[in-house]
This record gives sequence, structure tokens and C-alpha cells, in this order.
Amino acid sequence: MHLIVFNFSFTFGIPKFGIATPSAEGVPGVVTTVSSSEEKKNKPLFIFQDPTMMSKERPVHQKPLSGAHKLESQWRDVEWTEEKKTSLMKTITSYRPRCEEVSQARVLLLGPVSSGKSSFISSVHSVFNGRVTNRAMVGSSSTSFTKKLQPFNIHCQKGEGPNGLVLCDIMGLGEGEMSGLSLHDILSVIKGHVPEGHKFSLDRPVRSETVGYVKRPSLKDKIHCVVFVVNASKMLTYPKGLSTTFQQLREHISDLGVHQVALLTHIDQICPETNKDVTHVYKSRSIQDMMGKAGALLGMSTSYIVPVKNYSSELDPDVNTDVLLLSAVDHILQYADLYFQDHAPQYTKIEHA
Repeated sequence: MHLIVFNFSFTFGIPKFGIATPSAEGVPGVVTTVSSSEEKKNKPLFIFQDPTMMSKERPVHQKPLSGAHKLESQWRDVEWTEEKKTSLMKTITSYRPRCEEVSQARVLLLGPVSSGKSSFISSVHSVFNGRVTNRAMVGSSSTSFTKKLQPFNIHCQKGEGPNGLVLCDIMGLGEGEMSGLSLHDILSVIKGHVPEGHKFSLDRPVRSETVGYVKRPSLKDKIHCVVFVVNASKMLTYPKGLSTTFQQLREHISDLGVHQVALLTHIDQICPETNKDVTHVYKSRSIQDMMGKAGALLGMSTSYIVPVKNYSSELDPDVNTDVLLLSAVDHILQYADLYFQDHAPQYTKIEHA
């Protein structure tokens, strides 16, 4: 079995993610952008399975919601009604950051390959479009389909301008041909230095010489909330070292004063009853347990994590799935708003009516 090593290397004192490929002797060697002397300092954090073997991963089997697998009541209160959907849509449509300097909250989605980042963006767009559409390009392989920094505006009504939210997609962490996503590049995005459409490359890290580099980013250029996205169906096969990576990421992001939340996707793949009827999500002990595992992986309380079901094979949206997706967006906006409370100059803050 071929192994891929996911590690940090250090260039100018900045840790960088990297991948390892088999050496001539069959022993994993590290691909980095540093000199041979610096290369010797690389210390792998953890090892991913070869992506070609991903289809052979142990599947996560869950029994239907019966007996011990079904809870008597929801462990989170949700109104599964058309009225609730309408209310959430109105809240999201009317959202504006509490700061005169900023017209839109910029939210960055981060997660492993196939975590469901792009699918979540497309699913949110589908809710407002009234039909399932793939706004963000979604891949089906074990390598990251997204290679660039891609911001997506949320257009709440046809013919109207975007609302106060921008969802930013970026290439996945860790698996497959992870050609350029480093901690340095991630933090550069969050700080507002990286131009829209920038294509990441391991041998071309973001620097002041990068085309379009924003040398003095304003508040509107920065990321105002980070959303970690993890796949419930892969939770038991994620390498243990991924937890260390997430926690190191979270520490650096916290140092920038940016709040973080998380999405647990593909919940329909670990709970057959929720796949049939999404209103079972908060009655499923399996999903509740997986939320706990996600919290341990990310190093955060489950109160920051929201389970979602993205649209995949459906052609038409479902009101209950819409409520779950919109609740996740509302959850994200609450934490984006905290950023403006913390960072916006006092005299420019706008109080909501």
C-alpha cells in the first residue's frame, strides 16, 4: 500500500503543509519547496492512505433509528415548517454586517478533500433558487476539485443583488494532490492578502510579489469567520494526526481574532432514517455520537458544530433540508457578527433595528 505523508515543513519560520511520495528505495520522501538542508528538518505529522485506496476504506455502517439508536426527543429544538424556512430566509436576506466599512461578511470554508465544502455552497444557493443547482463546482474524486480561492455571493432573489454574506471556497486539506495549500497561505487568505481567483501552488507560496497581492488589506478584505467542514461518513477513517493539524490551525486563526464554527456533512450516509427524513437528525443517537467525535477531532465544543445534509442526487429542494441548511447559515452569521463587534471601530458600528 502506498502512503502519503501529510506534514509541516518550516520555511522562514512558517509551518507548511506538504505531501510525501515514495522514494526510489520505496521509503516515503518529502516534497517541499525548501533546500536539501532544510528538507532534512521535515517531521511528518501524520500519514494519509493513498487516494487510490480510498474506495476500500471501512464503510461506516449505522442501524436504522430503532431502540437504542433513537432518542425520545430532539436534542436540539428545530421547527420543521415552511414558516421557519421563510423566517430564516428573511433573516439571511436582510443580514448586513454591523460595520459601515464592510458591506459583506466573508466566510472561509476549510476542510479535508471531499468534506462537502463546495456542496454546501451549492446547496445554500439551491435553497434560494428554489431548485437544486451546482453553483460551486463539485468533484467526485479523492483529490481536491477546487484549486483557487473562490468567493460566492448569495443571491437571495432572482434579479436582486447579493446579500451580506460571501462564502469562500478553497482547496481541501491533506489528501491527494494537495499542491500548494499551506498554513502560511491559509493565514494569508484570512488576513486579506490573497486576491480572488488566486491559484495555490506548493512551490509558489503567497508573497508580496504574488500577482494581485493585497499589501494593506482593509477590514472588508479579511475573513470574518472560518467554518471547518468534516465528513461524518469519513470520521472513523480520518488519521489521528488530523486532530493535531486542526488544533494548530485553530490556534493560529484564534490569534487573528477570527471566530470558528464547524459543519458536519454527509449525515444522511451514517443514518438511513435521516436520509429518508431529515427531521430525524436531532433524534439520531448515531449522529449525536458523531457530533461528539467531530468535536474531539476539531478541538471544539459541539455547540459550535451544526449537522447538515447537502443536496447531491436530488433535483428539487425539500423544505426540511432547507431549514437545516438555513439554520447552519444563520449559525455562521452569528459568529461572523462577533468579529465586527470585536474589530469594527466603535464609531462605525451599526446597531440592528
